[in-house]
Amino acid sequence: MTKLTITPGNLTLADLRQIWRGTVSLELTPSAYTAINTSAATISKIVERGAPAYGINTGFGKLAKTHIPNDQLEELQRNLILSHSVGSGELIDDSVARLILATKIGSLARGYSGIRASIIDTMIALYNAGIMPCIPSKGSVGASGDLAPLSHMTLALMGEGEVRVDGRIVPAKQALEKAGITPVTLAAKEGLALINGTQVSTALTLNGLFLAERMLEAATVAGALSVDAAKGSDAPFDPRVHTVRGQPGQIASAKIYRELLKGSEIRRSHIDNDERVQDPYSLRCQPQVMGACADLIVNAARTLLIEANAVTDNPLVYAEEGDVISGGNFHAEPVAFAADTLALAIAEIGALSERRIALLIDATLSGLPPFLVASSGLNSGFMIAHVTAAALASENKSHAHPASVDSLPTSANQEDHVSMATFAGRRLHEMAHNTATIVGIELLAAAQGVDFHRPLTTSPLLADVHQRLRQRVAFYEKDRFFAPDIEAAKQMVLRGDLSTSLQDLFGELYVH
Repeated sequence: MTKLTITPGNLTLADLRQIWRGTVSLELTPSAYTAINTSAATISKIVERGAPAYGINTGFGKLAKTHIPNDQLEELQRNLILSHSVGSGELIDDSVARLILATKIGSLARGYSGIRASIIDTMIALYNAGIMPCIPSKGSVGASGDLAPLSHMTLALMGEGEVRVDGRIVPAKQALEKAGITPVTLAAKEGLALINGTQVSTALTLNGLFLAERMLEAATVAGALSVDAAKGSDAPFDPRVHTVRGQPGQIASAKIYRELLKGSEIRRSHIDNDERVQDPYSLRCQPQVMGACADLIVNAARTLLIEANAVTDNPLVYAEEGDVISGGNFHAEPVAFAADTLALAIAEIGALSERRIALLIDATLSGLPPFLVASSGLNSGFMIAHVTAAALASENKSHAHPASVDSLPTSANQEDHVSMATFAGRRLHEMAHNTATIVGIELLAAAQGVDFHRPLTTSPLLADVHQRLRQRVAFYEKDRFFAPDIEAAKQMVLRGDLSTSLQDLFGELYVH
């Protein structure tokens, strides 16, 4: 495992992808400690002066007017974490928990949060030991920060609650002892710094972003294979068509389709004397739809990269001036908007893929055997696999309803507008799995269609994908237990197997 050095404010999407995949350990650049220590010293001076400062020696939220004596400040921070650890639902995956820890480390280390270096070092030690806090996925409205889930994260630092190690849930105290990590005792403001922020919403949405990228790539590959399976035309991918429109994602997407289909014997077989003038939209308009999805993904990536490096707790400490300013960076509206646009992209990728499955099983449109199986009637073939795809595409339509337009006031109307970014990001995981299943079914259907065209072959690039699929799933000769085939294809989509060797093609679509 390689070591990733975090320079606060300079995490890249490539860094975040490595953290998500769990391929790196973490360290903090030594130059960060000056700002951290100066910020923590500023808090100590405020405590010594005794002047009221929100979150340092006062209550929280609606209780901000309550002054807390210095000898109770550690208890105040502990009580904050215990009382705010009220999450519910399934636990957040380790891949997302790693992103939460890493982005929180980076944010705190910028030196605007007033937290001691020892707390940040403990977070790094936790991460590197593979100790992932057990964080329930529900219970945050995306302002003021992801309070409940980040409280569960903080419990682990304190040796409270539960953690997950190598897939097993164990008491945090036991895991820390085994790893030789001393639980922290929180000083003034430190609990608030740890739980105020958008790191959970951001991590959940980054998870959705990285999955959306895989959906886009897999659906592009499957869609190109479907063009050959249906003996579609590559003329709609002509660069002249896309240049005159000017949409960047569309132009890049069309280029990818051209490259994927280059050298196809199936295409050469029907260039001349083809009675069909135009293909259905699900084949012909792929660059227009997938390119638009790519543009949404790129825009979301820009927002999320900024947020992953941001300081989003409250209040903020400006050590040079000695100021502590209460603001609202914990409001996750940018993340909610990014998540909502990713939801649209993920849903549309699946919706277009479902339409191509419907085309391929319809003999009147595709020219292939009905339901893509010999002896149809005796065999049902892909009939109900398409029904599954339709069900999941329809489900994604409901999930794609924007979360950011919703708000319920909390904290006795002190926090009277919230972003709902946490749910906005969380639902992307399920949506992506729905779309992965749809695209997996299309991949199976398109490969089946291409097989029916033998001895003609598809393009070299698509033939490689076809061969890798056939190593896992055999040709559908007659009806058999189909669910394992679909699951195998789905996992290829989720892992990014369809585009592993094609990153030079897809690389220009994304922010790196």
